[in-house]
Amino acid sequence: MSYSKDEVVQYTREEDVKFVRLAYCDVFGRQKNISIMADELPRAFEHGISFDASAIAGFGDESRSDLLLHPEPDTLMPLPWRPEHGRVVQMFSTITLPDGTPFRCDSRQLLKNAIAEAEKEGFTFRFGSELEFYLFQKDENGKPTKIPCDEAGYMDIAPEDRGENVRREICLTLERIGIYPERSHHEEGPGQNEIDFKYSDALVAADNAMTFQRVVKTVAHNNGLVADFSPKPLSNAPGNGFHINMSLHPLDREETFSWMIAGLLANAKDMTAFMNPSEMSYQRLGSHKAPRYVSWSKENRSPLVRIPAAVGEYRRVELRSPDPTANPYLAFALMIHASLYGIRNRLQLCEPSDMNLFTANSDVLASFDKLPGTFQEACSVAASSSFIKAHIPEEILSIYCGR
Repeated sequence: MSYSKDEVVQYTREEDVKFVRLAYCDVFGRQKNISIMADELPRAFEHGISFDASAIAGFGDESRSDLLLHPEPDTLMPLPWRPEHGRVVQMFSTITLPDGTPFRCDSRQLLKNAIAEAEKEGFTFRFGSELEFYLFQKDENGKPTKIPCDEAGYMDIAPEDRGENVRREICLTLERIGIYPERSHHEEGPGQNEIDFKYSDALVAADNAMTFQRVVKTVAHNNGLVADFSPKPLSNAPGNGFHINMSLHPLDREETFSWMIAGLLANAKDMTAFMNPSEMSYQRLGSHKAPRYVSWSKENRSPLVRIPAAVGEYRRVELRSPDPTANPYLAFALMIHASLYGIRNRLQLCEPSDMNLFTANSDVLASFDKLPGTFQEACSVAASSSFIKAHIPEEILSIYCGR
């Protein structure tokens, strides 16, 4: 539901809201927040709430540390695990400098810019996320272990699947805050799970991906478990993927769809440092259905880009390389820009790769371009990319890659 500023203030009074969390994220996509009393909302809406940014990764140092958070009323969300009396709500926030200038390292604003650029050309992009995670046990001191909560496999059921009740609670919690799951199931790894939710506009989808991880970690904690979204928690088991589904509207020409895919493929290597921003990310790529080669196909799950079986408004592309350590705002923004690049330049789409790339022989694989094999290689590619330099501020590139 979309709220105005006045409606949010009225809501907090009528619903006994005492605390308002102003949420944002650092450049790596780690969610942060400041809690203010509900009575401070009018001031927050009018002037913003200042905070010391010097301790936030990539947000500056002590010499220029003041930034302002401006809550966006249409992102109002109750936090259902907090008390019913003296309730707590959350809103995502825009970040500015004290003079009102947009903060260059606000990744949520970068996604807004990409959305606006697409709208100027008559396009709207919608996104759906598939985020995988492991559920691990805690030790006697409550510390995380690498012991899975079960030994079940793909789409197994209880009693082998011990995460079933946790997934159910996660789905019900998501519904209570306005995020609607489509399906959930046990994944291939022991203790590994997946929950997919419905398509949304790009900004809402990125906000939902942020909130999803927080809900999963909270519900897991409340059940005596630890949720792990890292790319490769267990060396001998499948890694966690962040499969991103993207659709384009309107889609009245088959050529436009092909140009969009071609744009994603053309910029795939350049984007990898932001889709897979950790050393562990590269332990996942190339095994257990995580792609290594720049390729596409219909339905086949071994290429980088998959076209799922769907028609009409459900037709979409699925980018299979990202993992949950990616900042969703940066990931979605780059996918939009890459798609627009393909459409503007009417890029010719290569032939589909309909074979299993995980079992193909070396002669076949030699004809494909590969994604970077290490984070250092990915950073080198990004640093020399005109595409990345056009859409990612130098400050963020430097923070990611130490340049």
